[in-house]
Amino acid sequence: MRIKKGFVLREVCGENIIVGEGLGAVNFGKMLALNETAAWLWTKAMDLGEFTSDDLVDQLCDEYEVSHEEARPDVTAILDEWLKVGVIE
Repeated sequence: MRIKKGFVLREVCGENIIVGEGLGAVNFGKMLALNETAAWLWTKAMDLGEFTSDDLVDQLCDEYEVSHEEARPDVTAILDEWLKVGVIE
């Protein structure tokens, strides 16, 4: 997976928001608010370029000292949401 070109994370009024810029904004007529952990995962996904859910689970476990069993459902849920709204491919 990877984040689609043209989508960026911005802080707006203290909220972490994914917005489309340039061509990414054409078919993305909304903003997606992220909690602190989801925004952190977005940043890690950007840093990795190409990533798998396992990559992000590993990153989350290393940073927050949670087990893979605890992290996997959260990572799966956020990736499913990102796929649903079309910000990753």
